[in-house]
Amino acid sequence: MLKQFLNLKLSQKLSPQQIQLMKLIQLPTQAFEQRLLEEMNENPALEAGKEEDEYEKDEFENEDYDDYDDAESERIDAEDINIDEYLSNDETPDYKTQANNYSDDDDDRETPFAAPVSFHQDLINQLNTFILNDEERDIAEFLVGSIDDMGYIRRSVPDMVDDMAFTQGIYTDEKMVEKMLQVIHELEPSGVGARDLQECLLLQLKHKTPTESVELATDIIENQFDAFTKKHYDKLLQKYNVSNEQLKKAIHEIEKLNPKPGGSFTGNNKVTENVVPDFAIRIVDSELELTLNGRNAPSLHVSKDYQEMMQTYKDSRDKSAQQKDAVQFIKQKLDSAKWFIDAIRQRQETLFVTMNAIMHYQEEYFLDGDETKLKPMILKDIADMVGLDISTISRVANSKYVETPYGTKLIKEFFSEAMKNDQGEDVSTLEIKKILQNTIEEEDKKKPLPDDQLAEILKEKGYPIARRTIAKYREQLDIPVARMRKKM
Repeated sequence: MLKQFLNLKLSQKLSPQQIQLMKLIQLPTQAFEQRLLEEMNENPALEAGKEEDEYEKDEFENEDYDDYDDAESERIDAEDINIDEYLSNDETPDYKTQANNYSDDDDDRETPFAAPVSFHQDLINQLNTFILNDEERDIAEFLVGSIDDMGYIRRSVPDMVDDMAFTQGIYTDEKMVEKMLQVIHELEPSGVGARDLQECLLLQLKHKTPTESVELATDIIENQFDAFTKKHYDKLLQKYNVSNEQLKKAIHEIEKLNPKPGGSFTGNNKVTENVVPDFAIRIVDSELELTLNGRNAPSLHVSKDYQEMMQTYKDSRDKSAQQKDAVQFIKQKLDSAKWFIDAIRQRQETLFVTMNAIMHYQEEYFLDGDETKLKPMILKDIADMVGLDISTISRVANSKYVETPYGTKLIKEFFSEAMKNDQGEDVSTLEIKKILQNTIEEEDKKKPLPDDQLAEILKEKGYPIARRTIAKYREQLDIPVARMRKKM
Protein backbone atom coordinates (compact mmCIF):
# COMPACT_ATOMS: atom_id res chain seq x y z
CA MET A 1 0.00 0.00 0.00
CA LEU A 2 1.38 3.38 -1.05
CA LYS A 3 1.39 6.06 1.63
CA GLN A 4 2.20 9.73 1.16
CA PHE A 5 3.64 11.93 3.86
CA LEU A 6 4.23 15.67 3.96
CA ASN A 7 7.45 16.49 5.76
CA LEU A 8 8.47 20.10 6.33
CA LYS A 9 12.11 20.70 7.25
CA LEU A 10 13.56 24.07 8.15
CA SER A 11 17.25 24.40 7.44
CA GLN A 12 19.70 27.26 7.26
CA LYS A 13 22.66 27.17 4.90
CA LEU A 14 25.64 29.42 5.43
CA SER A 15 27.07 31.31 2.49
CA PRO A 16 30.81 31.10 1.78
CA GLN A 17 31.13 34.70 3.00
CA GLN A 18 29.41 33.87 6.30
CA ILE A 19 31.73 30.93 6.87
CA GLN A 20 34.76 33.08 6.05
CA LEU A 21 33.72 35.77 8.51
CA MET A 22 33.12 33.24 11.28
CA LYS A 23 36.59 31.80 10.68
CA LEU A 24 38.12 35.29 10.76
CA ILE A 25 36.49 36.06 14.11
CA GLN A 26 37.78 32.80 15.55
CA LEU A 27 41.41 33.47 14.59
CA PRO A 28 43.77 34.78 17.30
CA THR A 29 46.16 37.59 16.41
CA GLN A 30 49.06 35.56 14.98
CA ALA A 31 46.82 33.28 12.91
CA PHE A 32 44.88 36.33 11.68
CA GLU A 33 48.11 37.92 10.43
CA GLN A 34 48.93 34.74 8.51
CA ARG A 35 45.43 34.71 7.01
CA LEU A 36 45.85 38.34 5.99
CA LEU A 37 49.11 37.57 4.18
CA GLU A 38 47.48 34.68 2.34
CA GLU A 39 44.60 36.89 1.19
CA MET A 40 46.96 39.62 -0.05
CA ASN A 41 49.04 37.08 -1.95
CA GLU A 42 45.92 35.66 -3.61
CA ASN A 43 44.20 38.97 -4.40
CA PRO A 44 46.29 41.66 -6.16
CA ALA A 45 43.37 44.11 -5.80
CA LEU A 46 43.95 44.19 -2.02
CA GLU A 47 46.79 46.43 -0.89
CA ALA A 48 48.26 47.36 2.47
CA GLY A 49 48.51 50.92 3.76
CA LYS A 50 46.22 53.92 3.60
CA GLU A 51 44.91 54.85 0.18
CA GLU A 52 45.54 58.27 -1.31
CA ASP A 53 42.99 61.06 -0.93
CA GLU A 54 41.94 61.03 -4.55
CA TYR A 55 40.85 57.42 -4.22
CA GLU A 56 38.55 57.43 -1.21
CA LYS A 57 36.58 54.33 -0.23
CA ASP A 58 33.27 56.02 -1.02
CA GLU A 59 34.46 56.57 -4.57
CA PHE A 60 35.03 52.83 -4.94
CA GLU A 61 31.81 51.85 -3.21
CA ASN A 62 29.75 54.06 -5.53
CA GLU A 63 31.58 52.98 -8.66
CA ASP A 64 29.41 51.41 -11.31
CA TYR A 65 31.17 48.70 -13.25
CA ASP A 66 28.15 47.02 -14.74
CA ASP A 67 28.09 49.06 -17.96
CA TYR A 68 28.97 46.09 -20.06
CA ASP A 69 26.51 43.64 -21.45
CA ASP A 70 27.33 39.97 -21.04
CA ALA A 71 24.33 38.02 -19.82
CA GLU A 72 26.16 34.70 -19.70
CA SER A 73 28.96 35.97 -17.42
CA GLU A 74 28.84 35.14 -13.72
CA ARG A 75 28.97 38.36 -11.72
CA ILE A 76 29.69 39.17 -8.09
CA ASP A 77 28.10 42.52 -7.33
CA ALA A 78 29.61 44.55 -4.51
CA GLU A 79 26.10 45.76 -3.65
CA ASP A 80 25.11 42.15 -2.89
CA ILE A 81 27.69 41.91 -0.13
CA ASN A 82 26.09 43.02 3.12
CA ILE A 83 28.34 42.38 6.11
CA ASP A 84 25.44 42.75 8.57
CA GLU A 85 23.87 39.56 7.27
CA TYR A 86 26.91 37.42 7.94
CA LEU A 87 26.46 36.99 11.66
CA SER A 88 22.80 35.91 11.62
CA ASN A 89 21.03 38.90 13.15
CA ASP A 90 24.10 40.03 15.08
CA GLU A 91 23.90 43.80 15.60
CA THR A 92 26.44 46.20 16.99
CA PRO A 93 25.26 47.30 20.43
CA ASP A 94 24.49 50.91 21.28
CA TYR A 95 27.76 51.49 23.08
CA LYS A 96 30.62 51.81 20.62
CA THR A 97 34.31 51.09 20.81
CA GLN A 98 36.53 53.83 22.08
CA ALA A 99 38.05 55.90 19.32
CA ASN A 100 41.65 55.01 20.08
CA ASN A 101 41.39 51.36 20.99
CA TYR A 102 44.53 50.36 19.17
CA SER A 103 47.70 52.01 18.02
CA ASP A 104 50.95 51.32 16.25
CA ASP A 105 52.58 51.04 19.67
CA ASP A 106 50.76 47.74 20.17
CA ASP A 107 52.87 46.02 17.53
CA ASP A 108 54.89 43.31 19.24
CA ARG A 109 58.44 42.99 18.01
CA GLU A 110 59.70 39.46 18.29
CA THR A 111 63.39 38.85 18.94
CA PRO A 112 64.97 36.45 16.42
CA PHE A 113 66.53 33.34 17.94
CA ALA A 114 68.77 30.56 16.72
CA ALA A 115 67.00 27.34 15.84
CA PRO A 116 67.77 24.87 18.65
CA VAL A 117 68.93 21.31 18.13
CA SER A 118 65.91 19.00 18.43
CA PHE A 119 65.61 16.46 21.23
CA HIS A 120 66.04 13.50 18.88
CA GLN A 121 68.93 15.11 16.98
CA ASP A 122 70.74 15.70 20.26
CA LEU A 123 70.39 11.98 21.07
CA ILE A 124 71.74 11.06 17.63
CA ASN A 125 74.69 13.40 18.19
CA GLN A 126 75.42 11.65 21.49
CA LEU A 127 75.42 8.27 19.71
CA ASN A 128 78.34 9.50 17.63
CA THR A 129 80.52 9.35 20.77
CA PHE A 130 79.99 5.54 20.98
CA ILE A 131 82.01 3.04 18.97
CA LEU A 132 79.33 1.10 17.05
CA ASN A 133 79.37 -0.95 13.86
CA ASP A 134 76.91 -0.19 11.05
CA GLU A 135 74.29 -2.68 12.24
CA GLU A 136 74.42 -1.43 15.84
CA ARG A 137 74.22 2.21 14.72
CA ASP A 138 71.18 1.52 12.51
CA ILE A 139 69.38 -0.20 15.39
CA ALA A 140 70.35 2.51 17.89
CA GLU A 141 69.10 5.27 15.56
CA PHE A 142 65.83 3.39 15.07
CA LEU A 143 65.43 3.19 18.86
CA VAL A 144 66.06 6.93 19.19
CA GLY A 145 63.36 7.50 16.57
CA SER A 146 60.98 5.43 18.71
CA ILE A 147 61.43 7.68 21.76
CA ASP A 148 58.45 9.97 22.36
CA ASP A 149 58.65 13.60 23.43
CA MET A 150 58.50 12.64 27.11
CA GLY A 151 61.58 10.45 26.69
CA TYR A 152 59.95 6.99 26.73
CA ILE A 153 59.97 4.03 24.35
CA ARG A 154 56.39 2.81 24.60
CA ARG A 155 56.79 -0.19 22.26
CA SER A 156 57.72 -3.78 23.04
CA VAL A 157 61.03 -5.19 21.82
CA PRO A 158 59.36 -7.86 19.59
CA ASP A 159 57.25 -5.14 17.91
CA MET A 160 60.35 -3.07 17.17
CA VAL A 161 62.21 -6.10 15.79
CA ASP A 162 59.33 -6.75 13.37
CA ASP A 163 59.01 -3.07 12.47
CA MET A 164 62.70 -2.74 11.64
CA ALA A 165 62.49 -5.78 9.33
CA PHE A 166 59.36 -4.62 7.47
CA THR A 167 59.98 -0.87 7.23
CA GLN A 168 63.77 -0.45 7.40
CA GLY A 169 65.10 -3.71 6.02
CA ILE A 170 67.07 -4.18 9.26
CA TYR A 171 67.04 -7.84 10.25
CA THR A 172 68.01 -8.39 13.86
CA ASP A 173 66.83 -10.16 17.01
CA GLU A 174 65.56 -9.22 20.46
CA LYS A 175 68.94 -9.82 22.10
CA MET A 176 70.64 -7.25 19.87
CA VAL A 177 67.86 -4.70 20.44
CA GLU A 178 68.15 -5.17 24.22
CA LYS A 179 71.93 -4.62 23.89
CA MET A 180 71.37 -1.35 22.03
CA LEU A 181 68.77 -0.28 24.60
CA GLN A 182 71.58 -0.38 27.17
CA VAL A 183 73.45 2.11 24.99
CA ILE A 184 70.39 4.35 24.73
CA HIS A 185 70.06 4.26 28.52
CA GLU A 186 73.53 5.79 28.79
CA LEU A 187 72.41 8.92 26.93
CA GLU A 188 71.44 12.21 28.53
CA PRO A 189 69.08 13.26 29.99
CA SER A 190 69.28 10.37 32.41
CA GLY A 191 66.25 8.07 32.19
CA VAL A 192 65.70 8.53 28.47
CA GLY A 193 64.63 5.43 26.55
CA ALA A 194 62.86 3.83 29.53
CA ARG A 195 59.87 1.58 28.82
CA ASP A 196 57.89 2.73 31.89
CA LEU A 197 58.09 5.05 34.90
CA GLN A 198 59.69 2.45 37.15
CA GLU A 199 62.56 1.85 34.71
CA CYS A 200 62.92 5.61 34.16
CA LEU A 201 63.38 6.29 37.89
CA LEU A 202 65.77 3.35 38.31
CA LEU A 203 67.97 4.56 35.45
CA GLN A 204 68.27 7.97 37.07
CA LEU A 205 69.01 6.54 40.52
CA LYS A 206 71.74 4.29 39.10
CA HIS A 207 73.44 7.38 37.65
CA LYS A 208 73.56 9.04 41.07
CA THR A 209 76.50 8.88 43.48
CA PRO A 210 75.78 5.92 45.79
CA THR A 211 74.72 6.97 49.30
CA GLU A 212 72.61 5.30 51.96
CA SER A 213 69.54 7.29 50.86
CA VAL A 214 70.10 6.58 47.16
CA GLU A 215 70.56 2.85 47.78
CA LEU A 216 67.35 2.71 49.86
CA ALA A 217 65.51 4.68 47.20
CA THR A 218 66.76 2.28 44.50
CA ASP A 219 65.61 -0.75 46.50
CA ILE A 220 62.18 0.82 47.06
CA ILE A 221 61.65 1.57 43.34
CA GLU A 222 63.00 -1.82 42.27
CA ASN A 223 61.18 -4.02 44.78
CA GLN A 224 58.41 -1.96 46.44
CA PHE A 225 57.27 0.27 43.58
CA ASP A 226 53.55 -0.39 44.14
CA ALA A 227 53.77 0.48 47.85
CA PHE A 228 55.69 3.66 46.97
CA THR A 229 53.19 4.87 44.34
CA LYS A 230 50.32 4.27 46.78
CA LYS A 231 52.26 6.08 49.53
CA HIS A 232 52.00 3.16 51.96
CA TYR A 233 54.82 4.59 54.08
CA ASP A 234 53.99 2.49 57.13
CA LYS A 235 54.48 -0.66 55.06
CA LEU A 236 57.85 0.62 53.81
CA LEU A 237 59.02 1.48 57.34
CA GLN A 238 58.15 -2.03 58.47
CA LYS A 239 59.67 -3.70 55.40
CA TYR A 240 63.07 -1.97 55.61
CA ASN A 241 63.17 -1.49 59.41
CA VAL A 242 64.42 2.08 59.04
CA SER A 243 63.63 5.27 60.90
CA ASN A 244 61.10 7.81 59.75
CA GLU A 245 63.95 10.21 58.93
CA GLN A 246 65.82 7.63 56.84
CA LEU A 247 62.73 6.84 54.78
CA LYS A 248 62.01 10.55 54.38
CA LYS A 249 65.50 11.12 52.91
CA ALA A 250 65.06 8.21 50.48
CA ILE A 251 61.66 9.50 49.37
CA HIS A 252 63.22 12.93 48.90
CA GLU A 253 65.82 11.43 46.56
CA ILE A 254 63.02 9.92 44.45
CA GLU A 255 61.04 13.17 44.41
CA LYS A 256 64.06 14.97 42.90
CA LEU A 257 63.99 12.66 39.85
CA ASN A 258 62.40 13.67 36.55
CA PRO A 259 59.49 11.42 35.50
CA LYS A 260 59.53 12.99 32.00
CA PRO A 261 63.19 13.28 30.98
CA GLY A 262 62.37 14.29 27.41
CA GLY A 263 59.92 16.99 28.43
CA SER A 264 62.60 19.08 30.16
CA PHE A 265 64.90 19.17 27.14
CA THR A 266 65.23 22.83 26.13
CA GLY A 267 65.78 21.93 22.49
CA ASN A 268 62.70 19.72 22.29
CA ASN A 269 61.19 19.76 18.82
CA LYS A 270 57.74 20.14 20.31
CA VAL A 271 56.19 23.36 19.09
CA THR A 272 55.93 25.92 21.87
CA GLU A 273 53.09 28.32 21.31
CA ASN A 274 54.05 31.97 21.62
CA VAL A 275 50.90 33.57 23.00
CA VAL A 276 50.26 37.09 21.72
CA PRO A 277 47.50 38.81 23.73
CA ASP A 278 44.62 39.93 21.53
CA PHE A 279 43.54 42.53 24.11
CA ALA A 280 45.04 44.43 27.01
CA ILE A 281 43.23 45.66 30.13
CA ARG A 282 44.87 48.36 32.22
CA ILE A 283 43.76 50.32 35.25
CA VAL A 284 43.99 54.09 34.67
CA ASP A 285 42.83 56.40 37.49
CA SER A 286 40.87 53.53 39.08
CA GLU A 287 39.06 52.91 35.79
CA LEU A 288 39.41 49.96 33.43
CA GLU A 289 40.79 50.69 29.97
CA LEU A 290 40.54 48.13 27.16
CA THR A 291 42.67 48.13 24.02
CA LEU A 292 42.66 45.79 21.04
CA ASN A 293 46.07 44.65 19.81
CA GLY A 294 46.89 46.95 16.87
CA ARG A 295 47.94 43.92 14.79
CA ASN A 296 44.22 43.13 14.46
CA ALA A 297 43.59 46.47 12.73
CA PRO A 298 45.69 46.58 9.55
CA SER A 299 45.39 49.47 7.10
CA LEU A 300 44.06 48.07 3.81
CA HIS A 301 42.60 49.59 0.68
CA VAL A 302 41.42 48.58 -2.77
CA SER A 303 44.04 48.83 -5.52
CA LYS A 304 43.98 52.15 -7.41
CA ASP A 305 45.41 50.42 -10.50
CA TYR A 306 42.55 47.93 -10.61
CA GLN A 307 39.97 50.72 -10.27
CA GLU A 308 41.66 52.59 -13.10
CA MET A 309 41.52 49.48 -15.31
CA MET A 310 37.79 49.28 -14.62
CA GLN A 311 37.35 52.94 -15.47
CA THR A 312 39.34 52.52 -18.69
CA TYR A 313 37.04 49.72 -19.74
CA LYS A 314 33.96 51.86 -19.03
CA ASP A 315 35.32 54.72 -21.11
CA SER A 316 36.24 52.58 -24.13
CA ARG A 317 33.74 52.47 -26.99
CA ASP A 318 34.67 49.11 -28.44
CA LYS A 319 34.43 46.28 -25.92
CA SER A 320 35.82 42.97 -27.18
CA ALA A 321 34.99 39.56 -25.73
CA GLN A 322 38.55 39.33 -24.42
CA GLN A 323 38.14 42.67 -22.63
CA LYS A 324 34.87 41.49 -21.10
CA ASP A 325 36.57 38.37 -19.71
CA ALA A 326 39.37 40.48 -18.27
CA VAL A 327 37.03 43.01 -16.68
CA GLN A 328 34.99 40.19 -15.14
CA PHE A 329 38.17 38.94 -13.42
CA ILE A 330 39.02 42.48 -12.28
CA LYS A 331 35.52 43.02 -10.91
CA GLN A 332 35.61 39.78 -8.92
CA LYS A 333 38.94 40.75 -7.37
CA LEU A 334 37.68 44.24 -6.51
CA ASP A 335 34.52 42.86 -4.92
CA SER A 336 36.52 40.27 -2.99
CA ALA A 337 38.93 42.95 -1.72
CA LYS A 338 36.05 45.19 -0.62
CA TRP A 339 34.36 42.30 1.18
CA PHE A 340 37.58 41.34 2.97
CA ILE A 341 38.18 44.90 4.16
CA ASP A 342 34.61 45.10 5.47
CA ALA A 343 34.96 41.68 7.11
CA ILE A 344 38.10 42.76 8.94
CA ARG A 345 36.30 45.87 10.15
CA GLN A 346 33.41 43.71 11.39
CA ARG A 347 35.91 41.37 13.08
CA GLN A 348 37.56 44.27 14.92
CA GLU A 349 34.23 45.57 16.14
CA THR A 350 33.00 42.12 17.19
CA LEU A 351 36.17 41.38 19.15
CA PHE A 352 36.15 44.72 20.91
CA VAL A 353 32.50 44.87 21.93
CA THR A 354 32.63 41.27 23.19
CA MET A 355 35.72 41.81 25.35
CA ASN A 356 34.39 45.18 26.51
CA ALA A 357 31.22 43.49 27.78
CA ILE A 358 33.23 40.76 29.55
CA MET A 359 35.45 43.40 31.16
CA HIS A 360 32.49 45.34 32.55
CA TYR A 361 30.70 42.16 33.64
CA GLN A 362 33.77 41.08 35.63
CA GLU A 363 34.78 44.60 36.68
CA GLU A 364 35.36 43.67 40.34
CA TYR A 365 37.87 41.00 39.39
CA PHE A 366 39.76 43.15 36.86
CA LEU A 367 40.12 45.97 39.39
CA ASP A 368 41.88 43.90 42.08
CA GLY A 369 42.64 40.43 40.66
CA ASP A 370 40.85 38.49 43.40
CA GLU A 371 39.61 35.34 41.66
CA THR A 372 36.90 34.85 44.27
CA LYS A 373 35.26 37.99 42.87
CA LEU A 374 34.69 36.42 39.46
CA LYS A 375 30.93 36.40 38.94
CA PRO A 376 29.01 33.50 37.38
CA MET A 377 29.01 34.23 33.65
CA ILE A 378 27.84 32.13 30.72
CA LEU A 379 28.00 32.80 26.99
CA LYS A 380 24.36 33.86 26.89
CA ASP A 381 24.99 36.64 29.43
CA ILE A 382 27.49 38.33 27.10
CA ALA A 383 25.49 37.51 23.96
CA ASP A 384 22.47 39.32 25.44
CA MET A 385 24.59 42.35 26.38
CA VAL A 386 26.10 42.89 22.93
CA GLY A 387 23.36 41.51 20.68
CA LEU A 388 25.50 38.82 19.06
CA ASP A 389 24.91 35.09 18.68
CA ILE A 390 26.16 32.77 21.41
CA SER A 391 28.28 30.98 18.78
CA THR A 392 30.05 34.27 18.00
CA ILE A 393 30.84 34.89 21.69
CA SER A 394 32.17 31.33 21.91
CA ARG A 395 34.50 31.92 18.94
CA VAL A 396 35.97 34.98 20.62
CA ALA A 397 36.27 33.40 24.08
CA ASN A 398 37.78 30.06 23.07
CA SER A 399 40.72 31.36 21.07
CA LYS A 400 41.66 34.81 22.40
CA TYR A 401 43.92 35.98 25.22
CA VAL A 402 43.79 39.19 27.25
CA GLU A 403 46.72 40.78 29.03
CA THR A 404 45.71 41.93 32.50
CA PRO A 405 47.63 43.39 35.47
CA TYR A 406 47.51 39.84 36.88
CA GLY A 407 48.92 37.98 33.88
CA THR A 408 47.81 36.93 30.40
CA LYS A 409 44.57 34.92 30.54
CA LEU A 410 42.56 32.83 28.10
CA ILE A 411 39.20 34.61 27.90
CA LYS A 412 37.12 31.45 28.29
CA GLU A 413 38.58 31.07 31.80
CA PHE A 414 36.33 33.94 32.94
CA PHE A 415 33.18 31.95 32.14
CA SER A 416 31.63 29.70 34.76
CA GLU A 417 28.32 28.28 35.91
CA ALA A 418 26.45 29.55 38.98
CA MET A 419 25.85 27.71 42.24
CA LYS A 420 23.96 28.77 45.36
CA ASN A 421 25.69 29.51 48.65
CA ASP A 422 24.00 29.06 52.03
CA GLN A 423 22.50 32.54 51.70
CA GLY A 424 20.77 31.58 48.46
CA GLU A 425 23.07 33.87 46.44
CA ASP A 426 24.53 32.91 43.08
CA VAL A 427 28.29 32.34 43.25
CA SER A 428 30.70 31.33 40.53
CA THR A 429 32.04 27.80 40.39
CA LEU A 430 35.42 29.49 39.86
CA GLU A 431 35.08 31.07 43.30
CA ILE A 432 34.30 27.68 44.86
CA LYS A 433 37.26 26.05 43.07
CA LYS A 434 39.60 28.77 44.33
CA ILE A 435 38.42 28.27 47.93
CA LEU A 436 38.78 24.50 47.52
CA GLN A 437 42.31 24.93 46.17
CA ASN A 438 43.26 27.24 49.06
CA THR A 439 41.82 24.77 51.58
CA ILE A 440 43.90 21.91 50.15
CA GLU A 441 47.05 24.06 50.06
CA GLU A 442 46.61 24.87 53.77
CA GLU A 443 45.94 21.27 54.88
CA ASP A 444 48.34 19.21 56.99
CA LYS A 445 50.23 17.22 54.34
CA LYS A 446 50.88 14.45 56.85
CA LYS A 447 47.11 13.99 57.12
CA PRO A 448 45.55 15.25 53.84
CA LEU A 449 41.82 15.89 53.83
CA PRO A 450 39.60 13.35 52.02
CA ASP A 451 36.77 14.63 49.84
CA ASP A 452 34.04 14.19 52.47
CA GLN A 453 35.99 16.32 54.96
CA LEU A 454 36.63 18.94 52.27
CA ALA A 455 32.87 19.03 51.62
CA GLU A 456 32.25 19.65 55.34
CA ILE A 457 34.82 22.47 55.45
CA LEU A 458 33.32 24.20 52.40
CA LYS A 459 29.87 23.82 53.93
CA GLU A 460 31.13 25.60 57.06
CA LYS A 461 32.47 28.37 54.81
CA GLY A 462 28.99 28.83 53.33
CA TYR A 463 29.19 26.58 50.27
CA PRO A 464 27.01 23.47 50.61
CA ILE A 465 28.73 21.26 48.01
CA ALA A 466 28.23 17.50 47.67
CA ARG A 467 31.24 15.19 48.05
CA ARG A 468 31.00 14.05 44.41
CA THR A 469 31.09 17.70 43.30
CA ILE A 470 34.21 18.25 45.42
CA ALA A 471 35.80 15.27 43.65
CA LYS A 472 34.87 16.68 40.24
CA TYR A 473 36.29 20.14 41.01
CA ARG A 474 39.45 18.61 42.51
CA GLU A 475 40.04 16.61 39.32
CA GLN A 476 39.45 19.71 37.19
CA LEU A 477 42.09 21.49 39.27
CA ASP A 478 44.44 18.54 38.64
CA ILE A 479 44.72 17.83 42.38
CA PRO A 480 45.19 14.14 43.34
CA VAL A 481 43.21 12.29 46.02
CA ALA A 482 44.16 12.69 49.69
CA ARG A 483 46.32 9.55 49.81
CA MET A 484 48.48 10.80 46.93
CA ARG A 485 48.93 14.23 48.59
CA LYS A 486 50.44 12.68 51.71
CA LYS A 487 53.96 13.82 52.60
CA MET A 488 56.47 12.24 54.97
